[in-house]
Amino acid sequence: MNLPDLIGLVGAGAYLGAYALLQMGRLSVRDGRYALLNVLGALALLTSLFWQWNLGAFVSQGAWLLFTVVGFLRNAAPQRRAA
Repeated sequence: MNLPDLIGLVGAGAYLGAYALLQMGRLSVRDGRYALLNVLGALALLTSLFWQWNLGAFVSQGAWLLFTVVGFLRNAAPQRRAA
């Protein structure tokens, strides 16, 4: 196994671990650990793409990373009360 494959597997493991923990009720989407696992997954898979380029995978992983960061920031912000 080469380094890019190992990095990609770490990313896939982070994604699958986050999803499994979410489905088992061990994490919630508001839990920072869920976001951290998703960020780790996206960054690892994006890193692995530098060795074996794939535009579709790059776009999907970039979007996944962006959505995760935006969701985390929205969940971390204080909730506004309606007047």
